[in-house]
Amino acid sequence: MKTVSSFLLKQQRKISYLKSLKTIFSDVFRKIHEMAEQRFKLQIPSPREAIGKARKNLKSWAVFFAPSNFKTAINIQQLSSRLITNIEHFQSNYLCVFLALTIFCILTSPLLLIAIAACLGGCYIMSKRSSENPLKIGSHVLTLPQQYAVVGVLSFPLFYIAGAGAAVFWILGASVFLIVLHAAFFDSDALKNPDESFATPIETV
Repeated sequence: MKTVSSFLLKQQRKISYLKSLKTIFSDVFRKIHEMAEQRFKLQIPSPREAIGKARKNLKSWAVFFAPSNFKTAINIQQLSSRLITNIEHFQSNYLCVFLALTIFCILTSPLLLIAIAACLGGCYIMSKRSSENPLKIGSHVLTLPQQYAVVGVLSFPLFYIAGAGAAVFWILGASVFLIVLHAAFFDSDALKNPDESFATPIETV
């Protein structure tokens, strides 16, 4: 009888834990969805404006990597709050992490690097000849975006051979893992007064 009761208790704890995890991830994805909706409601900025805004929102890397700011969450509620707060606060830093992983993956995959170079080279050639001798299919003259699309379609077999699909999944998986890991362990309370994280106690004689 005790064994059955113990088993049922463990099962209830597992169910409760899974429900808590479901609540955490639903809150996080809801916040990300709200942030994305706010971005799309606004006018799409130019690449220069987007880069400038990302640089402006970039937080201190010293605070981002400070060992003293990493602590284990006490409970599920604190973990959920950390994920939401940190993802919103460090979104530009996390974007840099994603870009760094992307560059690392490309540089360590020669075939993928060749495929990207070939695709970009094709787009460059199309942009140069578009004004003088645009590409035609029958009697239809293709616009420059349509020519870029043709280059992309023709480059697809090369990307497939280079393993672009596996590279994309690796980048996404590694990015999500590192971002969630950082957001889960970074103490969001340190953001209220980041100087305290680097303050050293003064010894009195």
